Amino acid sequence: MSDLKTQILDAAMIHVPFDGWSDTALRAAAADCGTDYATSRIYYPRGGVDLALAFHQRGDAQMVARLTSTDLSALRFRDRVGFAVRARIEAAEDRELVRRGTTLFALPPYAADGARAIWGTADLIWTTLGDTAEDYNWYTKRLTLSGVYSSTVLFWLGDESTDAQETWNFLDRRIDGVMQFEDVKRAIERNPIGRAVTAGPRAVLSCIRAPRRDAGQDLPGAIAPGAPQQG
Repeated sequence: MSDLKTQILDAAMIHVPFDGWSDTALRAAAADCGTDYATSRIYYPRGGVDLALAFHQRGDAQMVARLTSTDLSALRFRDRVGFAVRARIEAAEDRELVRRGTTLFALPPYAADGARAIWGTADLIWTTLGDTAEDYNWYTKRLTLSGVYSSTVLFWLGDESTDAQETWNFLDRRIDGVMQFEDVKRAIERNPIGRAVTAGPRAVLSCIRAPRRDAGQDLPGAIAPGAPQQG
């Protein structure tokens, strides 16, 4: 992020609690940085929504930095995931900034932007923790974690407990629920009857592959070469 773009974001964060992630906040930030509004739009073409996304991406980067600088080897994998979600939430500098972003991305024109931001966070967590899934599990892991992360953020916004302890308890419960679901999946896969019942769906799902990181395309995924086609 360029120096001026960073300065504008820093300045905007002072105004967001009053003006939201809006063009008004961007104008005020540009003035604070001694530049004009037209120049600020070069860095944030869609105004407030791009400011909010930049703030979200900054939090993602801070989370990744914390994960890569922390020795997590002694933790169970489910605890590593919990640590990552907590690190991402703690990267937010002010609850009101997050609350304003939640309000913005709840609006129909920006709902897709918000969904992509949350999905991106979940993807970064799994990738940073070393996820190697290349089949449909690549999608289910990120979808599930997106739900855990977004629900925990909403709980955190209303949490008044000391050091947000109730939020971290809520996070633990959500992750426990996910782990129980994964245990059920594994039990079905080990059971001969369960495998027979789910053979059809598994055959279809086996054709799904994670998106190529080097594809250079904004595509949701890929079909495995040579996969059977439905006709």
